[in-house]
Amino acid sequence: MKGKTYDELEVGMSASLTRTVTEADVVMFGGVTGDLNPAHFNEVYAAASPFKGRIAHGMLGAGYISAVFGMSLPGPGTIYLEQTLGFKAPVRMGETITASVELVEKLPKGRCRFTTTCTNQDDTVVITGEAIVLPPR
Repeated sequence: MKGKTYDELEVGMSASLTRTVTEADVVMFGGVTGDLNPAHFNEVYAAASPFKGRIAHGMLGAGYISAVFGMSLPGPGTIYLEQTLGFKAPVRMGETITASVELVEKLPKGRCRFTTTCTNQDDTVVITGEAIVLPPR
């Protein structure tokens, strides 16, 4: 299984995936990364926060962007080189997040620049950014 090569990619190509964030996702992400911030795990603490309740890790949502690159566009064999992220709104357990990427520029040395966006089920933008990837050869 191999993704699209640099030569097969065209500006304007896009892909996305949709996932519903579960309690198990947050627990596993916290366990794997060691990020046990009470904003994610302690309802009493989180209720007193600006978000008024527990939220998922921002990087969990950003991980969905990685999945689009690695599995869809360009796909298997892609190397993720750079990413900027803007966390625009909190993500809560039970929300459905769509991660989308769009190729905006083919760069020298076989690299590609993409815009990256995550939205929730209400079309609220929760994460924005740009990424540089190296498609498979």
